Amino acid sequence: MERILKNRNVKRKVLVVDDEMINREILGNMLAGEYDVAFAKNGREALDILRQQGGTFSLILLDLLMPVMDGETVLKDVRSDPMLSDIPVIVMTQEKDAEVDSIKAGADDFIKKPYNMPEVILARCERIIDLYEKKTIIDSAESDPLTGLYSGDFFFEYIRQLSQYIDAQMDAVVIDIEHFHLINEIYGRNEGDRILKTIASIISKRIEDGSGIACRSIADTFYVFHNAMDDYNDLLDAMIEEMGSLSLSPGHIRLRLGICRNVEKSETCEQWFDHAKLACDGLRRDYTRQVAYYDKDLNDRQLYQARLIHDIDSSIENHDFVVFFQPKYKIQGDTPKLGSAEALIRWKHPQLGMISPGDFIPLFEGNGLVQKIDRFVWEEAASNVAKWKKEFGVSVPVSVNVSRIDIYDPELEDRLQDILDRNGLTTSDLLLEITESAYSDNASRLIEVIEHLRKKGFRIEMDDFGSGYSSLNMLTTIPIDVLKMDMKFVSNMLKDEKSLKLCELVMDISRFLDVPVVAEGVEEKAQLDKLKSMGCQIIQGYYFSKPLPAGEFEELIRKEL
Repeated sequence: MERILKNRNVKRKVLVVDDEMINREILGNMLAGEYDVAFAKNGREALDILRQQGGTFSLILLDLLMPVMDGETVLKDVRSDPMLSDIPVIVMTQEKDAEVDSIKAGADDFIKKPYNMPEVILARCERIIDLYEKKTIIDSAESDPLTGLYSGDFFFEYIRQLSQYIDAQMDAVVIDIEHFHLINEIYGRNEGDRILKTIASIISKRIEDGSGIACRSIADTFYVFHNAMDDYNDLLDAMIEEMGSLSLSPGHIRLRLGICRNVEKSETCEQWFDHAKLACDGLRRDYTRQVAYYDKDLNDRQLYQARLIHDIDSSIENHDFVVFFQPKYKIQGDTPKLGSAEALIRWKHPQLGMISPGDFIPLFEGNGLVQKIDRFVWEEAASNVAKWKKEFGVSVPVSVNVSRIDIYDPELEDRLQDILDRNGLTTSDLLLEITESAYSDNASRLIEVIEHLRKKGFRIEMDDFGSGYSSLNMLTTIPIDVLKMDMKFVSNMLKDEKSLKLCELVMDISRFLDVPVVAEGVEEKAQLDKLKSMGCQIIQGYYFSKPLPAGEFEELIRKEL
């Protein structure tokens, strides 16, 4: 029950119940300076006042011997009424036996008649009111008023204390209602509250044997700290079955359960439920299952990826990303000649060390951040090509990647042209690699972009040709200048007849289209000789060189000259 809490600008209300007028006047004079005093001359009148204004009273001073209804009956009724039971009661009596009985019946203190010590009476009233107000605050913080489960703060504090004495294995469980805000909006808050109370009731029954504790953490999320279980589908089924009795269609209420099994005592209780929440959140939009278990390896991977996403901007600014160049050699003559290079990104993270492109490129392709990497590579490649032109008097064209996300950039052509203009380059100095997988995303957009780029003079290289299902169909519609043979074919060509036939097929296609082929991943002379005999013009791979930083690549140019 709500009461006015202590406020220096508001007098708290006290009800004096006594059948003798003189006693009411004496107590009224004592209390009037500190309190707003109301009076009742018998028990019946007192209960009428309390039931009309009970929530506003901070204390009842109750005489035991009265006509109409005595004080013992009033005390009994007050303590049995949920709306009145938390109002403190001080019994006023002369009989010592009555004092003991009253305390047993629920009185909080007693004052002896006659009232000859005003300071003591005021002090005892103040103390009782203060104790009850503090208890009210504690009680309100302990429980969720809607469901009766623990509040989040009390729940975690309870676990912290409890876990010191528990040796058994325990699970942290998070239960969440999918799209609960829509249920509130469509069916109304009352229906939403009914669903929450139903779930809380099921949880309470599950743990009434002392096997766990539970709280309502936030609006539609429940936390349960429970003895370790092998399977939580029984709990899920019980919830679904009981909610079937609600007016909503069962299909409109979808629960998700995330579990952190056998919590680690070395971690905090907040971390246990963070893990369970992570598992629970992983079920969003996954309608094939409703229960998920926390996976530490997966969590570590997600944290690692989150760190990479967080650090991308600072690493670009600090040049922790470094562009390497892998040379491409023309092999049709007697002596292989350096013809061009491919720009490849490397990440030297200041804390994590060297990060594989296999870790961050797919991640950034998935969330669109790869566009930042591409622009960084374009700038670095163009800057180095310009430097080599100035220093050696020759152009060594560099291939740069144009990702799927770049294809949708309406300013792509202008960005590339601006980079060339600022570095004094032409479209023949910067070659553009596009993977065939971009074709399957949006073929018409890709064709449109490639046609515009080629009209501006850019040369288009189709990277990893043969790795996707769309290769042959793509070649009938997309104009390209170079085919790059998938390195998987090259690496297996001398071991596997199928790979060899595929390499020969790519060469046949290139002759039909009248475009050169770049063979990637060449590591052995036998591979080189075989590709040369097939008519392959350009080789890239460790047989000639691994990817090199700009300074070392310059040495190759010097040797070539």
